[in-house]
Amino acid sequence: MSSQLVSTRQRLIQAALELFSAHGVSATTTRQIAEKAEVNEVTLFRNFGNKHGLLLAVLEESAAFKDLGESLVRRATPPGNVYQALKDYASDSLHALERVPEFVRSVVGEADQFPAENRRALGRGVTEANRYVAQYLATVIQQGHLNTYLPAEKLASLLNGMILGYAVIEFTSEFHELWEDRDDFLENLVELFLHGAMSSSAESAINSLQGGFITTELADLPASLVHEILQQARIWGVRDYALAYVLFGAGLSATEIISLERMPTARQSRSHQIYDTQGHFLQITIPGFVRQVPVNQWILGKRYGSFTNNPLIKWLKSRKDAQTAMFLNETGKPLLESELQTRWQIWSDGLLTPQGQTPAIAQAQQTWRVEMLMRGITLENLSILTGCDRTQLQPYVRRAKEKAALEQATRLDHKPG
Repeated sequence: MSSQLVSTRQRLIQAALELFSAHGVSATTTRQIAEKAEVNEVTLFRNFGNKHGLLLAVLEESAAFKDLGESLVRRATPPGNVYQALKDYASDSLHALERVPEFVRSVVGEADQFPAENRRALGRGVTEANRYVAQYLATVIQQGHLNTYLPAEKLASLLNGMILGYAVIEFTSEFHELWEDRDDFLENLVELFLHGAMSSSAESAINSLQGGFITTELADLPASLVHEILQQARIWGVRDYALAYVLFGAGLSATEIISLERMPTARQSRSHQIYDTQGHFLQITIPGFVRQVPVNQWILGKRYGSFTNNPLIKWLKSRKDAQTAMFLNETGKPLLESELQTRWQIWSDGLLTPQGQTPAIAQAQQTWRVEMLMRGITLENLSILTGCDRTQLQPYVRRAKEKAALEQATRLDHKPG
């Protein structure tokens, strides 16, 4: 008998949820709910007292709020791409709300007519979802050593508040011009949230979660200086020339370059390796993440060979050893990062950046990213090649725009007035 009572109760709750979602709370009658649950109306009153009592059960026993919050934690444990995780959570939340527009309209428009107990239940449901989002943000803040202006709970509240606000406006008004579409809202929501809630040093810490290059100041190198470094490296031999070529032609960090391997094997499936010599791509492999990058022959307006004949190919063809590492030191052992740093110092000896400083090896990667944007690569494609999210790439976007503005102003100055 107890089992039958539980079954009847659950059928009524499910029927009420479906009808509330389709028609709203006010437009749904207890008779309709009872008929859909295949019970008589007296049974509904016996279990819940009235419609508001049934609504209370729907709010308290539905797992919708909890499921939304848990989806974020499941998707991003351990924390990875913060931008994408938050965007996915916001998108999932909107999808869930859009499946029940009439229910949302009723809850928003008729909440003042609900008993206090119902309003408290609604508040508890929202708080439950918020708790999961706060849990995720707290983990990211702790592991990434982020500097935030507000605690995780407040950040989560703001995010959920903006999502709910979007749904309310969409469900209750038309022909507004607040955003182009849902994707436009999501993009701007997450970017504004991350930039507004976290300081620039926090964005650098997010980079560390993905293994990306961390920088507090973006300073790409001018073309003349890049070509001078490449020429100096060429003087020191085929290996040095290949190293400098990959630094400026593939946009890899020093750590990624010294880990490259020249041939894939089953045993080395988790290593960095050359992926396709004909297409001249390099494959970067870390646990749980793989990406390919091209080695560009054109570097800041000057071509350095072809797909089949360039500094890297010449270095690989010169090899007579059995080592799998793509770059070796003078003793024939895999090159260390400290040794690559030393080679860079030799190539750049006596050279100065426009800021009057000695060029840093990390600036080669920065220069490549800015150049790719200047040459027209989309932000989405650059994100795929670098493994960085849009938030991490924003400093490069701003720098590329600055350079484009300077170039345009220079061209205009050369035209007769």
